[in-house]
Amino acid sequence: MLRRDLEVEEWNKNHKVGEEVLLRLDGGEEVRTRTNSVARVLSGHTAVVWLEGFSGCWALGRVRGVV
Repeated sequence: MLRRDLEVEEWNKNHKVGEEVLLRLDGGEEVRTRTNSVARVLSGHTAVVWLEGFSGCWALGRVRGVV
């Protein structure tokens, strides 16, 4: 199994759809939002998740659960 597949599997095991998360924007600012989907591998190369209030998907490296 590839690293990105393991990353998606681990994310989905630990985070449910609708869970509150922090998203790191391009400028480094973090904003609270919620997941709209399970994580998936996009086009075979990037682990992503869709988020409430944002169009498109975001790389899992920019998203973390709220502690």
